[in-house]
Amino acid sequence: MQNPLLQQIDAIAKEKGVETEVIIGAVQDAIEAAARKRYKNETLRARFNTETGQIELCAVKRIVAEVTDAANQISLSEAQQLYGDEAEIDMEIEFPRPTEDLGRIAAQTAKQVIFQKVREAERENVYAEYSNRVGEVVSGVVKRFENGDIIMEIGRIEAQLPRKEQSRAENYAVGDRVRAVIRGVNRSAKGPQIVLSRTDPALLIKLFEQEVPEIYDGTVIIRGAVREAGDRAKVAVYSRERDVDPVGACVGMKGTRVQSIIRELRGEKIDIVEWSEDPVIFVTNAISPAKVQRVSIVDDAEKVMEVIVEDKQLSLAIGKKGQNVRLAAKLTGWKIDIKSEEEKRREVEKQFGDLEIGGGEAAAAPAEGEGAEAQAATAAIVEAAEPRDAEPAPAEAAKTE
Repeated sequence: MQNPLLQQIDAIAKEKGVETEVIIGAVQDAIEAAARKRYKNETLRARFNTETGQIELCAVKRIVAEVTDAANQISLSEAQQLYGDEAEIDMEIEFPRPTEDLGRIAAQTAKQVIFQKVREAERENVYAEYSNRVGEVVSGVVKRFENGDIIMEIGRIEAQLPRKEQSRAENYAVGDRVRAVIRGVNRSAKGPQIVLSRTDPALLIKLFEQEVPEIYDGTVIIRGAVREAGDRAKVAVYSRERDVDPVGACVGMKGTRVQSIIRELRGEKIDIVEWSEDPVIFVTNAISPAKVQRVSIVDDAEKVMEVIVEDKQLSLAIGKKGQNVRLAAKLTGWKIDIKSEEEKRREVEKQFGDLEIGGGEAAAAPAEGEGAEAQAATAAIVEAAEPRDAEPAPAEAAKTE
């Protein structure tokens, strides 16, 4: 029959998910640590005998020509008396030491060392397994709550869903099954090593990959996703095939695909927009559901864009507390300045008024005798400032179109 100690080692190894050799190594280290309290000055070595299931403890002494440390050294002549001519300088000789008289305190020390070594091995296994899975969606069960953080159980392992990574639209109870994305894995954390998130845009992308076959097989590509968890999200999609509508593929028949994602995110509104290489078209799509009248690039280097919408569409384009335009700016990477047609008209009229005033002052100056050349230059400025019938102002031209 198998030795009881070996049976216990096998049971711990299976329960903790670590190799048997790791547990055996921990036991050997524990016996060495415990024995140091009893044999203080000696160099000790513990060995687990897998055949007998016994732990052997030895004091190790090195053969030297002249002994300076009696606890760790032995003379060549003394070693040859014990082992014959085979003994040579720098060889090591082991002397058995009993483990039965180590005492209660030594046993407690050994127990602590074993627990520590097993815990370290367990954490290393978790890190090795999950460090390559950052960004994946996992499913877990809510186990308990700690200061607003949710501790979840993923298989045998505990994971943490911090308060800042929770959507404010969601509430959970112990026993609820929750899907979350792996945000990171800590190597040296005291509590759970795996940090989960329900607010990361990666969760949204993974949910779309699971629900939309065209995204999973690479026909439709998600070019970007931004979220304000619990309220609204925007996803930019692009189709690699002309015959496939990327937005329609993500929405699904009667909205079935996107509705399942919305249910998973507890009612978070999702805008699916078509990605474009042309920033003007992309920004126009990203402002959805508001309808845009026209878009113009103000500063290409600083990525600033001006968007004009109808007066009735202004509040829809800006969104609740600026949410719609904020998400659109994050998604496109452009700073978006939204104005209504009325605002833009007043701005243009003010610019023309300033030009006319400036032109009138310039025209008055040559009348006081500054010469015909100054008068001609002023007349050219006034003519340039006045709108012509043949070329309507930008606002009027857009209306005509």
